[in-house]
Amino acid sequence: EVSEKRNDARANCGFALVKYTGARGKSGTSDATAELMARIRCIFDKAGIIYTDHATVDKVERMKVTTCLNPLHTALAVYGCLLGYDRIWKEMKDEELVRLIKTIGYKEGLPVVTDPGIIDPKKFIDTVVNVRLVNPFMPDTPQRIATDTSQKLPIRYGETIKAYMASETLDVQQLRMIPLVFAGWLRYLMAVDDNGNAFTPSPDPMLGEAQSYAVAFRLGQHITAAEAMDKLSGLLSSEKVFGVDLIQCGLAERVCEYFVELIASPGAVRATLKKYTM
Repeated sequence: EVSEKRNDARANCGFALVKYTGARGKSGTSDATAELMARIRCIFDKAGIIYTDHATVDKVERMKVTTCLNPLHTALAVYGCLLGYDRIWKEMKDEELVRLIKTIGYKEGLPVVTDPGIIDPKKFIDTVVNVRLVNPFMPDTPQRIATDTSQKLPIRYGETIKAYMASETLDVQQLRMIPLVFAGWLRYLMAVDDNGNAFTPSPDPMLGEAQSYAVAFRLGQHITAAEAMDKLSGLLSSEKVFGVDLIQCGLAERVCEYFVELIASPGAVRATLKKYTM
């Protein structure tokens, strides 16, 4: 073979610069001049383009998906639907939601982030929080981002939990906001917002199965965390949904404690966020 597969250009994976084009060896090859290549590199350098290999790109993607962007997005999606928001940028004016995602990113995610070396993970979160998510020209809606949440939870949060479990210096019990997102998703499955109004959950391949657990609960119901655990254990133990068995790793109890507060009454979602994000 004359190429390195992991560094080859791929269809639908962004653009690539190719110095040589053509066919049939030297007779049909077009070779860009050194001057042209230098001019192109100068344009890219001024734009802040970073040159790297595919392995580093994989690390950047993992950093983004498991810590610096996607977990924040899903948290806003779940609670945005419950609180009646129709745009992500509007949620960024909500003090409780901003504190929620900052804690997930900076406090709970960064200690175990995959650092690609070419991008500072903290600065990446800074840009996400202060530039991207607040941009009113970004048409993202919480309803769209809430699509397929059951497929996103194990990657966006489960990998962080696994890293805490494997760490010799971190304790999974330090996690507070990730369990609050899980509890929020369980509350979301009830398909009733914080004002008591019904809404249609976004498409999800596991929606029917997951909602079969939620039917045991109603808004305004007062139950203990232990009672909620008893009804939700089949879902909370699913590694397919959460990436880990929440009961075995010791987070299920906290999730249920949050959940029973979230369903206590209309307005309980707001009250619970205010209580735990302070």
